[in-house]
Amino acid sequence: MFDTNRRRVLQGAGAMSGLALAGCTGEAPSAEEPTNETEPQPQQTEPTLDVDRVAAEPTDIPDPIDRDEPAEVDVTLRPEEVTAEVEDGVTFTYMTYNGQVPGPFIRVRQGDTLNVTFENPEGNDLPHNVDFHACYGPGGGAEATMTSPGETAHLKFEAQYPGAFIYHCAVPNMDMHISAGMFGMILVEPKEGLPEVDQELYIGQHELYTNKETGAEGHHKFDMESMAAEEPTYVVMNGEAYAMTPDGYGHAAEVETGQTARVFMVTGGPNLTSSFHPIGNVWSDIWAEGALSSDPERNVQTKPVAPGSCAVATMDFPVPGAVKLVDHALSRVARKGCMATVNATGEERPELFDPEPQ
Repeated sequence: MFDTNRRRVLQGAGAMSGLALAGCTGEAPSAEEPTNETEPQPQQTEPTLDVDRVAAEPTDIPDPIDRDEPAEVDVTLRPEEVTAEVEDGVTFTYMTYNGQVPGPFIRVRQGDTLNVTFENPEGNDLPHNVDFHACYGPGGGAEATMTSPGETAHLKFEAQYPGAFIYHCAVPNMDMHISAGMFGMILVEPKEGLPEVDQELYIGQHELYTNKETGAEGHHKFDMESMAAEEPTYVVMNGEAYAMTPDGYGHAAEVETGQTARVFMVTGGPNLTSSFHPIGNVWSDIWAEGALSSDPERNVQTKPVAPGSCAVATMDFPVPGAVKLVDHALSRVARKGCMATVNATGEERPELFDPEPQ
């Protein structure tokens, strides 16, 4: 039954693409104009919030793997179309995996077998799927997981090569779906594991293209023309403007001085490369492209993370204070919401940093 349904979805992909390009927004279509001028006009209502937040909690990461043998790992992904706030007073209809942006952090070991269940809920409007960059196979599993609302698909693959990899939706309008939030990271740990750290954080950057100006209150609909022109309304980390800052919509991550933190960063895009930089710090070790089979670069100030790619980076915190994680294309920080904060607490060390020298 599933194979028949999947073929039907794939056969209709071209028609679906045309419909989406004409206005595939996840919004209900507007009513036709009344033919009788005396009839009342239909009421235009703003979508209601489905969830309080879509921003993934940056510390919601599975523990490092401590086994020496491969295993089978069960993963369930649910594409969920939900309306939430980008910032106070601004709403948007996101496309998510499991209701969060970026999607759940998946952690496996090289040689593990993943048993993926992909459930497209009946309440969705659109077909969805998932392409794993960690997967050998057609479309990274996208063809096997192509589902219409109400359908469930299954995929099995072995994670043969280590690294940090993006996964994302790969329907014909994949740029729209990814922009709206359908991407995440799968970490395939090398067999020897990763260096030990005190804290791990998970960040995903992407752009939102809407029919209103940045900060304009009300509901923002997806705008295909601004996406084609690569002119985003917002550039955000974890789905929301300033999602992980003490003064913004969310909250900062917390560490203690003397600790080390590993940051897993994925750029969904779909169009903009992130110049990933920690203000007031450097990447003490960074694996560009998430290439964990390579030696890390050390003491790196800023590293490009292109759409469809990842970075794995570590930081030390010798002194207290806020470290701001930004895209160093700084108008995206100042104007469009692209910043996260890591707050280090502990004793001052004036021999290293003295903001008020005598």
